[in-house]
Amino acid sequence: MKLSIIVPCYNEADNIQKLYDELLPVVEDMVINGWHDSSKEIHSAEVIFVDDGSQDETFSKLKNIFSGNNTSGVIFKFLKHETNLGLGAAIRTGFGKADGDIVVTVDSDGTYKFSEIPSFLSFLTPDVDIVTASPYHPDGGVVGVPANRLWLSKGSSFLYRILVDRHVYTYTCLFRAYRSDVIKNISFSSNGFLAGTEVLVKAILKGYRVAEFPAVLHSRMYGVSKAKIAQTIFSHLRFQGRILLYRLLSMFGHKPKQTI
Repeated sequence: MKLSIIVPCYNEADNIQKLYDELLPVVEDMVINGWHDSSKEIHSAEVIFVDDGSQDETFSKLKNIFSGNNTSGVIFKFLKHETNLGLGAAIRTGFGKADGDIVVTVDSDGTYKFSEIPSFLSFLTPDVDIVTASPYHPDGGVVGVPANRLWLSKGSSFLYRILVDRHVYTYTCLFRAYRSDVIKNISFSSNGFLAGTEVLVKAILKGYRVAEFPAVLHSRMYGVSKAKIAQTIFSHLRFQGRILLYRLLSMFGHKPKQTI
C-alpha cells in the first residue's frame, strides 16, 4: 500500500525544523522497514505540504529542509495557496493531490505526536474506513491545551455525539486516517476549521465505519493557534442545526431535499 500524509501549514515557519525532526524519521522508518500489520503493508509514502497563503517563510523553509531528502520510496509534494483560504481549503487541495491507498491528515504543529502514526494505522482494520484520534475518549487525554480551545472542541464533540453517533467521542481533530475510497466519495464545503468535522459526520451518515484511537492532545510548542474562535463556534452551530433538521425530517418519514 501507498501512504499519503497531508500537512496543512499556515505561518508555521518556526515549526518547520520540529516538523522535519519528528515526522520524517517516522515516515522513513515505516517505508524502509516495510511497516505492516495483519491486513496491510506500507511500501511507499508521499508527504504533501499545503501552504495556505503563509505570510512568513513557511513555504521556502519547507522546500529547503525537505527537498534535500532522498530516501527511497518517500516523495514530497509542495503546494501553495496564493492567499489564505482556510484549513478546509488546504485539506481539499491535499486530498486532490493524494494518490495513496491510505490518506492521513496531521497537524503541522505536532500537537498529536507523529510517532503514534504506526500505532494509529493499526486501528485501520479491514472492517474500518476511518481512524480518528480521540483525546476525549476515556483512554485519551489532554496536556497543556488552553481552556478556551478545549471548551470549544470538547463542547462541540459532545453535541455531535448526541446528533450523530454517541459511540464516537471526538469529532473535531485533524489527526485522522482515511481509506482512499472515503475521500473520493465524501465531499465537503467548509473552508475553515469545521472541515474535518464535516467530513467525519458525512462519512458516518453515509455508512462508513469509524474507529477511535485514544490519543493525547498536547499544546503547541511554537507559534499560536490559527483558529478564529467566534467564527468556528458559529460554523459548528450552523452545521449542527443542519444535522438536526436532517434527522428530524428523516425521523418523520420525509426525504430531505438536500443532504447536510
